[in-house]
Amino acid sequence: MSKKQKLELTWVGKENRPRLEPRILLEDSDKSYHAANRIGENDIFDNRVIFGDNLLALKALEQEFSGKIKCVFIDPPYNTGSAFQHYDDGLEHSLWLSLMRDRLELIRRLLSEDGSLWITIDDNEVHYLKIVCDEIFGRINFVANLIWEKADSPRNSARQFSTDHDHILVYSRNPEWVPRKLERTEEANSIYLNPDDDERGPWIAGDPYANKPYSRGVYSIEGPTGRSFSPPPGRYWRVSEQKLREMDQDGRIWWGPKGDARPSIKRYLSEVGDLVPRTFWSKNDVGSNRTSKNEMRSLFPGVTSFDTPKPERLLQRVLNISTTPGDVVLDSFAGSGTTGAVAHKMGRRWITVELGEHCHTHIIPRLKKVIDGDDKGGITEAVGWQGGGGFRYFKLAPSLLETDKWGREVISKAYNAEMLAEALCKIEGFTYAPSDAIYWQHGRSTERDFIYVTTQTLGVDQLQQLSEEVGVDRSLLVLCSAFRGNVDRWLNLTVKKIPNHIRSRCEWGHDDYSLNVENLPKTSPRPEPEASFAAKAVAGQPDLFGPKNGGRR
Repeated sequence: MSKKQKLELTWVGKENRPRLEPRILLEDSDKSYHAANRIGENDIFDNRVIFGDNLLALKALEQEFSGKIKCVFIDPPYNTGSAFQHYDDGLEHSLWLSLMRDRLELIRRLLSEDGSLWITIDDNEVHYLKIVCDEIFGRINFVANLIWEKADSPRNSARQFSTDHDHILVYSRNPEWVPRKLERTEEANSIYLNPDDDERGPWIAGDPYANKPYSRGVYSIEGPTGRSFSPPPGRYWRVSEQKLREMDQDGRIWWGPKGDARPSIKRYLSEVGDLVPRTFWSKNDVGSNRTSKNEMRSLFPGVTSFDTPKPERLLQRVLNISTTPGDVVLDSFAGSGTTGAVAHKMGRRWITVELGEHCHTHIIPRLKKVIDGDDKGGITEAVGWQGGGGFRYFKLAPSLLETDKWGREVISKAYNAEMLAEALCKIEGFTYAPSDAIYWQHGRSTERDFIYVTTQTLGVDQLQQLSEEVGVDRSLLVLCSAFRGNVDRWLNLTVKKIPNHIRSRCEWGHDDYSLNVENLPKTSPRPEPEASFAAKAVAGQPDLFGPKNGGRR
């Protein structure tokens, strides 16, 4: 029998997967920032700005935040091709897809069961990206492809079509996920009128017909002027004749201003709920690229704006649909910091990740203005934001192992005892929770399973003492530089040497998993046009029957 096949998207290098090192995060208190005073009871101070490669950052967050993120919004590089003109056609698409696949797999593990993922993307990669998302999340968890009207006006310089929109792919962690409805707007309410001064207030005329066959939906009814009405062929009355007459007696049926029109069922503004989100998001509702650029100019006058920042109203709608106050929001392609700024103003907890230096030149200054109440733009007035809260700044720790002058992988000199214990806890799947009272309890995986990390060489007496203190009802993983004796004699201890025990676990010393085009293999140079025989002779080149020179380098 042939091997079972599946429908999938393939690309160069799809089978290659990085063996990521689960780094620890180091807080820099000098870059962390908090409001001077508490503004309200719901101020949030444990938000996070993480500086470093976002793939490594996602891996670093996995242990603590797996299953806890309510909403992930990412605005990844769109892979327009403009940066790849000197490289092999198609290679950049494969690299981009691998970049996205590796990150999406981690994002899925971070999402809560009622969580959702939102990805902004343009036409260049949206269809490929959807297939990759289908593979990772399952097609059953595809929610919608939203169309965001990003442009204010057409670009007459466009060679073919002037692009007016971007896509927002929405996926849920669970197929039972339901988006939160949006508050009604004045525009939505403006279509409700009251031409007959109905005491119930404004209403709109609803369709009286249904497409689904209904045994009591086939009849004729006479209006106030004596005119008879029946459903069109293939359609049925939405309610039974008795129900329709009862509604007419109650003033809930509209026969037109002269009483001779087809009956309509009144739908009252007072009886309708909030709005179900739609898949077309107008620039008038959520802003455009120009809106977001103006927001950035007001925050940083005279500073060159990002090419494609996202307007705050766009993020506001995403978070209104997907979260409630206090939920955790993650953006691992932080860019200009819009997600963090909007989440903060809306009372959500947030995590942003950025590797570029604009983390320090744009994101942190922007968030400080939000916290200080100095950001008057965006959604500030709409949500009544006055400032408050704060964030903690983290950077990724260096790789745990480094190569010494003899080419051996050894523990990095940058690690002190506490960092080493925390890093090994994370690698081994233990929660780092050092005990103040018991020296050998650096972390735990259960109530009875612990880990102890030391750079010492442990002898028989030390191991025996450890075994006695751990007791028969508990177990201890011991990671040490070396040990003496037969460790199998202590049934409650598992003793391993470091770094030997972890050498094959990860790709050590790999700090950058971003898509750096300068590192891509360049195309082979194109051959020069074939010169004429006479030209070759003049140039002193060998004739066509001589040995060939050159070739691809």
